Amino acid sequence: MDTNERACGIAFRIVILFSLLVLGGCASFGKGVAEAVMDNQTKNDTRLCEVRGTPFAGIEPYLSNSRGKMKVLMVHGVGHHIPGYSAQLMEKLAQEMGLTVQSRRDREIHLTDPTDTEKDLGVLRVHRLLSEGGDAEMLFYELTWSPITEPDKKVLSYDNSGKYSFRRAEINDMMKRFSNDTGPDPMIYLGNKREDILTSFRQSFCWMVSRDWEDLPRGRRAVCDLLMDETVEHLANDRLAVISHSLGSRITIDAMQSIAGHIGTVATSKRARSIEFRFIEAFRAKKIPLFMLSNQLPLLQLGRELPEVTGQEAAYCTPGGAHYSERTLTKTELIAFSDPNDLLSYAIPENFASDYLDSRLCIEVTNVIINVADVMDIFGIGKVANPLTAHVGYDSDDRVIALIAKGIGNAHTAPLIEQRCTWTRLID
Repeated sequence: MDTNERACGIAFRIVILFSLLVLGGCASFGKGVAEAVMDNQTKNDTRLCEVRGTPFAGIEPYLSNSRGKMKVLMVHGVGHHIPGYSAQLMEKLAQEMGLTVQSRRDREIHLTDPTDTEKDLGVLRVHRLLSEGGDAEMLFYELTWSPITEPDKKVLSYDNSGKYSFRRAEINDMMKRFSNDTGPDPMIYLGNKREDILTSFRQSFCWMVSRDWEDLPRGRRAVCDLLMDETVEHLANDRLAVISHSLGSRITIDAMQSIAGHIGTVATSKRARSIEFRFIEAFRAKKIPLFMLSNQLPLLQLGRELPEVTGQEAAYCTPGGAHYSERTLTKTELIAFSDPNDLLSYAIPENFASDYLDSRLCIEVTNVIINVADVMDIFGIGKVANPLTAHVGYDSDDRVIALIAKGIGNAHTAPLIEQRCTWTRLID
């Protein structure tokens, strides 16, 4: 959580505590009410956790892969981020899966556009995590695409200056700064920076699927080329997953669809075309889970044109279907996490994937409806949850971590999930 998010979280708590003091009639009584509310919330954690969809395995079963590696790509959402933003989530995942050994130094790649290497398309930071015995391993790739949108957001920087901010109440000023940092990103993505952000994802994906740990660049700007024999071998043998947050989920869906189409336009030689063909075939055979935190796909679908192919899952995703050989992936497991108290996240309704997402991705949806923010009862007047925590609190929630690591509806489901979450298996 960055400075703006912490400030808004503090502001929310101040508002709640101030309300308690006023309602209590005096300082001592207000303090007692506040303590009672907080103590009760701590002792009785009854936060919602409902999983609706098909079983999924999580990441852990694929850590011991004799033919390849387990590779996970993290994609952030709106707001200013710096490399290292995913440290808490990554470390909690590692702890949950028993990966107690970590590389002393990370690999850091400064991303750029293969067609214009002067562009700054963000940073890809790679971590290597292993079990004590070395029999389990995960490579964790953290994409920071913030540098792409930062120049555009300077248009609003004047509004954060003292000339304007001193006229606001302190809490309102904190919230306005947060709004100025996060609000522009979806608009910029839908504007002229969309292709740069998608290129940033594609380059990150390229580095993930085409190299081993030892072959990754260290602290320099570099371009990744997918058209190598090694890429096809890695793609066929490695297990892949993506964890995204808010706008990062829209970026992920758009980029995954663009990869196969994009690769088909760059080959210039007979050998390159041969590699290209084998890459596309290997890509089509993949099953990739997308863990989408604070899911916003329905919101970010507004005003967008539909994909080229919708409503044709049977033709593209069923073996023997009329267009099965033209699918993008064999299966995309879309696990959508949403807190009902987050003002900006949404569960994925029935038929949304069929109506609005590309059929060639062969999407299978599971909704995780979960309270990551505490729900507090304010002196019997009503219940409230911090909407900011509900939007960004996934990294620290043990249930979220356990679901990503070990899934649900399988023999290795974490005891925490069996105890604290309900699961409804949906069938056609």
